[in-house]
Amino acid sequence: MILVTLGTQDKDFSRLLKVLDKEIEKGNIKDKVIVQSGNTKYKSNNMEIFDFVSNRKLEELIEKSKLVITHGGVGSILTALKHNKKVIAAPRLSKYREHQNDHQKQIVKEFSKRGYILELTNFNKIGEVLENSKKFKPEKYKSNTKNMIKLIDNYIEEDNHISWYNKYYSILAYLFFGFLTTMINIVSFWLFDKLLNNIYISNIMAWIISVLFAFITNKLFVFESKSLENKKVFKESVLFVFFRILSLLIEIVLLGILIEKLLIDKIVSKVITNIVVIILNYVFSKLIIFNKKSKE
Repeated sequence: MILVTLGTQDKDFSRLLKVLDKEIEKGNIKDKVIVQSGNTKYKSNNMEIFDFVSNRKLEELIEKSKLVITHGGVGSILTALKHNKKVIAAPRLSKYREHQNDHQKQIVKEFSKRGYILELTNFNKIGEVLENSKKFKPEKYKSNTKNMIKLIDNYIEEDNHISWYNKYYSILAYLFFGFLTTMINIVSFWLFDKLLNNIYISNIMAWIISVLFAFITNKLFVFESKSLENKKVFKESVLFVFFRILSLLIEIVLLGILIEKLLIDKIVSKVITNIVVIILNYVFSKLIIFNKKSKE
């Protein structure tokens, strides 16, 4: 059995799974292939795929495997080496949006240079690497190697920073595009109010324009839902519009209270309601609409 493990990175790494799928179809891989895909959403008729399991279960799978194919994460590589398994490691690359930078290339190269693993950087040569793995005899991993300790220490320091960035990326991106959406909404509201002199019609027109902009930026840049499958896009669109309508109703009620009851300036009231709506829409989008862990 061959185990493929992609760790817990929040970036997609289907590039690796696609080439493995092709190798199975070509007949170059005849063993059963089990994939721990993490946050990578990929469907295959040739591989058994699951997203997350406990560390104990993952180590049981590693122990049963004859070959581990993994990304360039230190944790994934070390776990396989501690079980004395042959390892093929493929680094995630930033140019494919698989990671924030290319530090996995350095990690994989260092492990490979010391004879612990086989390096897979050119996916066109995966057949050759798989063939080499049959005769490959890895060096016994020595955790006290000075350079490896330094490399891992650097990785942990860097990864802590990257993990922090990954953890808050969607919030930071949402705030940025939320600000742009708010500006579009407020400017549109102001223009339509000048033309129509009706806050409610102006608010709806501004909402239509801003919600189109918000859907595109939320889908592609904030929550990185890149799927173009008609079924998924339709589902996301329906949910997005539904919750935007819900937040619009909340905004209209709140806007009326601020302007007509509390006599607050129109633009100031608009800014206040937009702050409330931004928070609500983030929660709806993050937990429901573009939730990567929801079943497709």
